[in-house]
Formats: sequence, C-alpha cells, structure tokens
Amino acid sequence: MPAPVTPEALPHVDAVQAALETAGLTVYVGGAPRTPPDRYAVLYPEPGTAVRESLADDRSDFETTMTITCVGIDWGRTLWVADRVRKALAAPLVVEGRSCQRPEDRGGPPLARDDDVTPPVWYLPVQYWIGSTPA
Repeated sequence: MPAPVTPEALPHVDAVQAALETAGLTVYVGGAPRTPPDRYAVLYPEPGTAVRESLADDRSDFETTMTITCVGIDWGRTLWVADRVRKALAAPLVVEGRSCQRPEDRGGPPLARDDDVTPPVWYLPVQYWIGSTPA
C-alpha cells in the first residue's frame, strides 16, 4: 500500500496566483509594494489543514481559506479587480498531483477607503475556500 500523500500549501498558493495573473491581474503575496499600480490584488494565504480522508487517519485531503484583497485608486478600479478575481476563480484550480474543487467565494466586508496611505486607496477583501484531494 502506497504511503499517503501529504498535501502542501505552496502549490495551492501558486495555483491561485497563476489563475489571477492569467486573468490579467497584478498580484502580490502578503502585501503591496511601496509604489503599486493603480489596481492590483494582494493574496493573503493561510497554511491550510491536512484533513483526514478516511478512518485510517490518512491526512491527504487539503483545505484552506485565502483572502484576496482587491485594491484600486478609486472604487471603480477596486470593483473591476474583484470582478476579475471572481472570474479567475470560477473554475477548479490546477495543482499537480491533486484534484481541486472549484474555489468557494465566501465574500467579505464591504468596500472601504484607506486614507492612512498616500495616495489613498479603496480596498475590498474577499475570502475563498480552497480544497483538494490526491489525484
């Protein structure tokens, strides 16, 4: 009997980032640069959880929540980013050796303006549940 496959977070983060970039978005992980573009997305991944797939306690299923903060210099650009994120994550992710479920949009707080940065920006964090099993 083969050893259980231990799931890893990084390939899932890479898959989300690739999906967003394929949709034409500028994506940063963990924070924005000092001089960002006029609209972009910031991916805040969590380490996720190796979930038991059977009574044998094989923890090879994986699930996590990733927050994608949509940012723009005005509210319209911010919503444009949010629309592209939703379209990019409408299909299952591609992670080598894994079978991924379609990301689940869990929403987030309402659109807000950040006046603590110069120039001010609008932002909208949206959470997505990500899950996969061994292929």
